Amino acid sequence: MTAASPARRRGRPPASEVNPGQTRERIVRAAMELFAEKGFHATSVAEIGDRAGIQRGALYYHIGSKEELLFQIRRNYTQVMLEAATAVSESADEPIVKLRRLIRDHVVLIIQHRHEVTIALRDAGALTPEREADLQELREGIQDCWDRVFAAGHAAGQLRSSDHVITNSVVAMLNMVNRWYRPDGDRTPEQIADLLTTTILDGVATTPEQVKG
Repeated sequence: MTAASPARRRGRPPASEVNPGQTRERIVRAAMELFAEKGFHATSVAEIGDRAGIQRGALYYHIGSKEELLFQIRRNYTQVMLEAATAVSESADEPIVKLRRLIRDHVVLIIQHRHEVTIALRDAGALTPEREADLQELREGIQDCWDRVFAAGHAAGQLRSSDHVITNSVVAMLNMVNRWYRPDGDRTPEQIADLLTTTILDGVATTPEQVKG
């Protein structure tokens, strides 16, 4: 896996700067908000500086380029998703318990990082091939966690199938929560995750016994 490229610093930091780490965090947050609102290509470096409250000269000290900011935003989020999925897949829980945890954690993280998800879906082709390959490696790691949990569940007789069509479709469906979720809605991220978990594992069709009841 390719390591994330460090920011290239130009010139000297402002004399008044107390915590460079906090300043860079402010820049990354401003870039993430603007990329989510307007898109990567429609956002200028000057706008990022204005949103972060940093002059252009100081801004370039903390970042190498606008693309580097995009890469870091997308990579950090994907790494978080991979670490969560790995923790579940490598746990000692039964496969069906792992699958419930995978679904719940994935949905909650998708909602918590909805800006990053919006950016990933809209500006997927804005990075260099090398950086896209780095992110693809992380995504494949996430998918492998899901595949292994489904395979273990099928082998244990707890799941009907471990076909990759099902695993790919489940992950894709969960990713789309970002499209319709609203912070002011009537359900919390955890409630949405629980509802989707039940639907995926139990289906939406009722049994004859339920209809009669």
